[in-house]
Amino acid sequence: MRWEGQTIAAETAAASPEIEGQIPGVRPTPALLPLAGLQRSVRTPEFAGITFHEVHAKSLLNHVPATSAMPFAWTINPYRGCSHACVYCFARKTHTYLDLDAGPDFDSQLVVKVNAVEVLHAEVRRRSWARPHVALGTNTDPYQRAEGRYRLMPGIIGELAGSGTPFSILTKGTLLARDLPLLTAAAKDVPVGVGISLAMVDPQLQRRVEPGTPTPAARLDLIRRLADAGMPCGVMAMPILPWLTDTDEALDGLFGALAAAGASGVTAGALHLRPGAREWWFTWLAAEHPQLVGRYRRLYGGGTYATKEYTTWLAGRLRYFRRRHGLGSSARFFRDEPESAAIAGARDDRRLLDYGPHELARHDAVPPSMPTTSSAAEPEQPALF
Repeated sequence: MRWEGQTIAAETAAASPEIEGQIPGVRPTPALLPLAGLQRSVRTPEFAGITFHEVHAKSLLNHVPATSAMPFAWTINPYRGCSHACVYCFARKTHTYLDLDAGPDFDSQLVVKVNAVEVLHAEVRRRSWARPHVALGTNTDPYQRAEGRYRLMPGIIGELAGSGTPFSILTKGTLLARDLPLLTAAAKDVPVGVGISLAMVDPQLQRRVEPGTPTPAARLDLIRRLADAGMPCGVMAMPILPWLTDTDEALDGLFGALAAAGASGVTAGALHLRPGAREWWFTWLAAEHPQLVGRYRRLYGGGTYATKEYTTWLAGRLRYFRRRHGLGSSARFFRDEPESAAIAGARDDRRLLDYGPHELARHDAVPPSMPTTSSAAEPEQPALF
């Protein structure tokens, strides 16, 4: 293999160079190994600043706890960590379970389950396997750049479809187009859901917030290709970023572009700031938009979720623009955003556009009626690995 000469010893793994697009001056820390099942650690000039830790996994199918609010019971994540480097990624904290950090390490110290297909082959052929729906892309993206090298997804798709197991995929990765023939063939045998994650169409903001992802234009083109292939494509328009992507102009542009590309439905909602992601987000915000730090702290308080008043207001805006562009919900693949009884009963959705943080934000404030802390209970975060 071309990478054989790039193998590094776990004990001497040095800090990787700074990844372009991350916070200036921050460098990844050395990987703290050994990892369970580690076979080798690899670097290559094709993936500057990234170390791949190839492991043999004992299991690939992950059972989501019954107490979880997730609309699926089983997941598959062939990778841990993600070179998409999305600043807001809720999965960042999972890297701390490996004694790696939730910031630079999550973006640059990637774990690859190189035996994923072989393990899945055995798991889906057990007599106890009842063929429930399996979700991919729930924690880290299965079509991040590394998939171009490791090519785990074709085998995973084949094993799921061949065993009669329905599945869905959520991704930001345009590499999914490579497997479109496999997906269309699999859809003839089992229910297959495909979702694209796209929450902003401003390429400059996308490069700052999601530095390792394909451009919005590339993801819109992927939606078109899926629609042209006759495969319904739901869109996860999350997260909507307060004061950055929740304006009328931004939402109208996003939903209009999704409708024009042929999206079959859209689910959208506000930014969540779970532990791990929360610290990384505020570090990024202080560097990129310091004037917003105070507003975010008041909006989120010490919790994961924005205030109920904001999320209710945003849900109304989302429903308005979804209707305006003829888009339904993508709840077939994802949980839809909550809508209060007040919003559901509103006679004119346009009334919901009359109030928001932006009017008072011009004066460097938040709406006075907006509480300083969130009263919403935080549901248990399921273990997705």
